[in-house]
Amino acid sequence: MVKNSFISAIPQEEKEKNKGSTEFQILNFTKRIRRLTSHLELHKKDYLSQRGLRKILGKRQRLLTYLSNKNRVRYKELIGQLDIREPKTR
Repeated sequence: MVKNSFISAIPQEEKEKNKGSTEFQILNFTKRIRRLTSHLELHKKDYLSQRGLRKILGKRQRLLTYLSNKNRVRYKELIGQLDIREPKTR
């Protein structure tokens, strides 16, 4: 498992004062998703972790939708920094 493969997109000073911001929450969910994904590559039958991963993915997706509706420029910058694909629209 690779723990520190993700470089923070938000500076340390900004983290301390904006822990509740949408971008910070998306950043934390992305870190957890990447950590769980690497865990599941080793432990393929860990179904509880798979369920947790799906829940985190849904939460991050809802936050990304909220951010894209509120501020499209910040949304585009964030998905560019985090290297996240833009979700498909129906």
